[in-house]
Amino acid sequence: MDSSDADETAHDRRSAGFKDRTRLAVARRRLLEAATPHERTERLSLIPADGRALAETVTSPTAVPDYERAAMDGWAVRASDTFGASDRSPGILRVADADPQTSPDTSVGPESAVRVHTGSELPEGADAVVMIEHADEVGGDLEVFDAVTEGENVAPVGEDVAEGQELFEPGHRLRPSDLGLLKSVGIDRVTVYEKPTVGVVPTGEELVQEDPGPGEVIETNGLTVSRLVSRWGGVPTYRNVVTDDEAALRAAIQRDLTKDVVVTTGGSSVGERDLIPEVVSELGEVLVHGVALKPGHPVALGVVEDTPVVMLPGYPVAAIINAVQFLRPVLKHVGHLPDDPPPTTRAVLDRKIPSEPGVRTFARVQVDDGVADGDDADEGPDALPTATPTRASGSGVLSSVALADGWVAVPEEREGFDEGETVTVERWEWSA
Repeated sequence: MDSSDADETAHDRRSAGFKDRTRLAVARRRLLEAATPHERTERLSLIPADGRALAETVTSPTAVPDYERAAMDGWAVRASDTFGASDRSPGILRVADADPQTSPDTSVGPESAVRVHTGSELPEGADAVVMIEHADEVGGDLEVFDAVTEGENVAPVGEDVAEGQELFEPGHRLRPSDLGLLKSVGIDRVTVYEKPTVGVVPTGEELVQEDPGPGEVIETNGLTVSRLVSRWGGVPTYRNVVTDDEAALRAAIQRDLTKDVVVTTGGSSVGERDLIPEVVSELGEVLVHGVALKPGHPVALGVVEDTPVVMLPGYPVAAIINAVQFLRPVLKHVGHLPDDPPPTTRAVLDRKIPSEPGVRTFARVQVDDGVADGDDADEGPDALPTATPTRASGSGVLSSVALADGWVAVPEEREGFDEGETVTVERWEWSA
């Protein structure tokens, strides 16, 4: 595209504004279809592998346990020796002198018993365990008051994990409990996908990092987005502010095409200084410009040299909402990480939430669990918390997000929610 064509396109876009906005689900699908998961892997020990996505199938090299063990504290016996034992007519067995925990060669012979503890290896010759409360040691004899069957109170080989059992598939995100399981089967290193990398580029000639003068604004979007990237499992590179200049913006985007994702903040709308979409269009392709969501409809999504580019609006709330809706899923996608939904809370609205039909609206709310002093507190077991929309509704009011507990997403087909309706509050900031 030559400069005259680019100028004409920019003029047309700015004149038209956002008359046609893409539905959120459609916009997200286009972005994900244009993004390709990376295939870089690394071998890590278990602790640094926490939270990482496996790049290979993991199978157990051994059984757990790899021996029969006592499932109860009691006495290891031959089940046949206890046949007919009862409270009225206890069976009498000889107590072996040795403890298998201190004398591993101890075996159980006919009509004998060996003391065992939960988890200890079953002595050779034994095939059952009499629970400690079902027997009394009298001198050198054991009185058994309850007969046992073969295998009773015994944990068999492989009860927990069988040898060769598939534990995890590629793409599984490792949790602390998974690490414990891996260690229990003798695995101390795993192959995982490298964390996806993200270039975070704040833009705007009015932005400064500190000590703002007249007409200047402290840069916060890049900081917020870079921290979200870290929380979502990525590695951010938080760049210095880039001014509203096409050449500077072009260089900034090209610099980060080595990353898995590029995200910019600011300059995504249709004003004279909103240059990012034109720059991305010249370098690659703009997939979506303008999404039917509020706040934050001037978001743009593109791809340059197979690298997805998420162009976030400059207003802080709009930037955060669009980061959650677009940056998070594409980051998870390229990094082989599961895009699990955020935790939610059901709550009752104590004030109406208005919404424009055809637009996905995200209303910030504070949640009160209903626990209060006085007679008005609802202490019923099924009582739902109360959700109060924050009074600050502007997309530039950052405190309305920072002081909120989550947001309520109003579907495109609804004209808001009425006071008293039960809604779902997305606790998006609790989600990894």
